[in-house]
Amino acid sequence: MEIRILGCSGGVGTDLRTTTLLIDQDILIDAGTGVGDLSMEEMLNIRHIFVTHSHLDHIACIPLLVDTLFDQLETPITIHAQAATIDALKTHIFNNVIWPDFSKLPNAENAVMRYSPMLPGEVLNIDDRQLEMINVNHIVPGVGYRVENAIGAFAFSGDTTTNDSLWEVLNKRDKLDVLIVEAAFANADIDLCRRAGHYCADLLADDLTKLKHQPKVYISHNKPGAEKQIMAECEKAITTHKIHPLNGGFRLKL
Repeated sequence: MEIRILGCSGGVGTDLRTTTLLIDQDILIDAGTGVGDLSMEEMLNIRHIFVTHSHLDHIACIPLLVDTLFDQLETPITIHAQAATIDALKTHIFNNVIWPDFSKLPNAENAVMRYSPMLPGEVLNIDDRQLEMINVNHIVPGVGYRVENAIGAFAFSGDTTTNDSLWEVLNKRDKLDVLIVEAAFANADIDLCRRAGHYCADLLADDLTKLKHQPKVYISHNKPGAEKQIMAECEKAITTHKIHPLNGGFRLKL
C-alpha cells in the first residue's frame, strides 16, 4: 500500500496544497487542492473519495475533479462520508447554484458521482484494504480514518482537537505503523485551537500519551508561514513518539 501526500497544508501558496491523500491509485482521503497536481490519467483511476468533514480545504476539488472527468467516467466516483457531511455537499456545493448536481448527471440512473453514507465504527473493504471511520472532535462533524492491508496499517486524524475516541479506537487495533495527525496552530493560539477544533503542539502532546502504539508520527495541516514554529514546538512538547514533518509530494509505503 502506498500513501502519496498530494497536499497537507492548512492553506495555499507557492508549493502549498490543502489536504489530499492518495492511497494506491484509486482512493482519496479528502480532496483538497492537492488533487490539481494529478494527471488526467491519474485522476481517471480514482474510484473512491473518503471525506473527513465538510470544510472547503478538504473538499474543494471534488466538484472540479468530477467535472473534469465527466465525459470519460464509465463508473461513478463514490463519495464516502458521514450523513452530515453528505448533506453539506448536497446543500452548499452540488446544488445547481455553486456547482451542478453530478449525482444526477447525465441522469439519475447513470450518474457520474454517487454518495455512500458511513458511520463511525464502520469498516469498508475495498480489494485488499480495510478503511475504518473514526469519530473525532472538530467544530463540524468530523472523522478520521484507519486503513489496513495485509502488510500494515496507518491512520489519519483529519481535523481534530483533544478527544478520546480516536485514541481508544486505535488502541483496540493490533497495529499502527504510521499516524498522520494535524497540528494546525502554534501554542500561542491554544484558545483558538480549542474553539475551532484543532491541535497545537501542547494539546497534541497530551493526547499522544493516550496512544499505546509507537508508529511513525507525521505532523500535518500547519498554518502557512508558521510551519517551522509549529514543528519546533511539537519536537519540544512530544516526548512519547518520534515525529516528522509532512510535505506535499511525500510518499509512504506499507
